[in-house]
Amino acid sequence: MPKLIVVNRSGEEQAVEGDNGLSVMEVIRDNGFDELLALCGGCCSCATCHVYVDPAFADKLPAISEDENDLLDSSDNRNDSSRLSCQLVMSAELDGLRVTIAPED
Repeated sequence: MPKLIVVNRSGEEQAVEGDNGLSVMEVIRDNGFDELLALCGGCCSCATCHVYVDPAFADKLPAISEDENDLLDSSDNRNDSSRLSCQLVMSAELDGLRVTIAPED
């Protein structure tokens, strides 16, 4: 089971495990991080699961889709490492992925 390292908005870091095939958003939500709202439930129709991804994993992530890019453009807190956690799927390749929950817009 791959490990995901989550940094909350207070800067506290916690390592959790998630099954292969679950989205990063599902793993974060299922482990009690209430500040990640994920209002659309993972349908890529909002930006409430916005995270900053450790740049060391950038090459291991799928390319950003046009829909994801458009949604992230609506965030005042977007940066070069911004992704929607619903669009990132846990796998052995992402073991040790570190994400920081972005500030709420």
